[in-house]
Amino acid sequence: MELKINQQIKQFNAESLSIQSLLDLEIPNKQNGIAVAINNTVVPKINWSQHFVSETDEILIISATQGG
Repeated sequence: MELKINQQIKQFNAESLSIQSLLDLEIPNKQNGIAVAINNTVVPKINWSQHFVSETDEILIISATQGG
């Protein structure tokens, strides 16, 4: 499966991936303080395990940062 994540094309050895599965592969140790948008729509964290991505989706993973 080929996915476009944060404007980069990445390959995955899976026929289907939920958002949670994708995050477990991409950022297994840093899943607090992030948001995920699929096709410009934020998907609530509670839905990550049930929401599956497709190759036509534009996926954006946003990480919260501190600053002032």
